[in-house]
Amino acid sequence: MLEQYGTVLVFLVLGLVFVWITLVLSHVLAPFHPTPIKQTTYECGEFPTGDAWIQYNVRFYIIALLFLLFDVEVALMYPTVVVFKSFVQDGQGLLVLIEILVFVLILFLGLFYAWLKGGLKWFKKLELLGTLPNKRIN
Repeated sequence: MLEQYGTVLVFLVLGLVFVWITLVLSHVLAPFHPTPIKQTTYECGEFPTGDAWIQYNVRFYIIALLFLLFDVEVALMYPTVVVFKSFVQDGQGLLVLIEILVFVLILFLGLFYAWLKGGLKWFKKLELLGTLPNKRIN
């Protein structure tokens, strides 16, 4: 039984040796002439300005997560829809249809919740809850 792992071990060793040889050859053959221009951060052809530590708005991440949620939905729904006809022929069409509808309902509830919470609004209005009186606070 251990002989079967020999092939895996050989491929693992060959892969590591190939990576090591490639890195060594790259280090030996590649020209290395650093200049101040080459050492700057690449910003798509533009000179970098400002500090790299900026705070992104949380809405970027919320929109990205919602995109991933519905992208995964498509990735999970497509194979089911492709073989749905075979489920119908096997007599399980109604069960699979109900499962698909429950899955879509759960996703729409998530979308509705995000919509109600304002997660889909790109710009939000700042609403003041109240104003302070013009008195000095002791």
